Amino acid sequence: MPKDGISYPVENAVPFSLDSVANAIHTLFSEETPVVLQLAPSEERVYMVGKANSVFEDLSVTLRQLRNRLFQDNSILSSLPLNSLSRNNEVDLLFLSELQVLHDISSLLSRHKHLAKDHSPDLYSLELAGLEEIGKRYGEDSQQFKDASQILADSLQKFADEMYNLYGGNAVVEVVTAKTFDTPLVRKSRSILQTAQSTSYNLGYSYNFNYAVVFNIVLWLMIGLALAVIVISYNLWNMDPGYDSIIYRMTNQKIRMD
Repeated sequence: MPKDGISYPVENAVPFSLDSVANAIHTLFSEETPVVLQLAPSEERVYMVGKANSVFEDLSVTLRQLRNRLFQDNSILSSLPLNSLSRNNEVDLLFLSELQVLHDISSLLSRHKHLAKDHSPDLYSLELAGLEEIGKRYGEDSQQFKDASQILADSLQKFADEMYNLYGGNAVVEVVTAKTFDTPLVRKSRSILQTAQSTSYNLGYSYNFNYAVVFNIVLWLMIGLALAVIVISYNLWNMDPGYDSIIYRMTNQKIRMD
């Protein structure tokens, strides 16, 4: 990233995630169209609610999808200077596929700018592990690692500028560089529009804005039915069979005629 940016050292780095932030946005703005997009080497999750649940449906996330996406006509391979990187190496393709995801996210959002103009916050959490794999394969002193580092820095800067412009300057871009924690670099095949999985801690369910309306409808309907049952039961109990019931009156007349 540029040298004039604000940077802080990360000491005693531990695995972290933004799941709590994503769940909070998903809950608080469920009636609107927030974009909560999380991508990691081990899993892919794109949470969207409201009318925006099909915007990122075609986003490539699995290894097979990304490999096919790279060899399409409009991929980044036609514009990036690969230098010492190779199109025939799996490690290089993994690194380039992550950059392709960055490009596709900004491209999709540029075609649906209304998602960036609404009043709900959006979250993009992307974990990129391709550069570290290149370092393991070729060594951090290799030309491949140096070229990949420069390509990654340029791609991140381009992605940050595009997102900053799409959100009209109302955006914060943060890059954290840290070692991985022995997680397997495997992308699972998973639905791109998957709902959030929550662990049960015996907590109450999330509050819905229609709760008060539904509660009042059910409450007064049950009260009305209870009062109706009480009134009908009382009248039946105190009914005079010979005077109030048409069944008894018709029966008495028939007996008299006989």
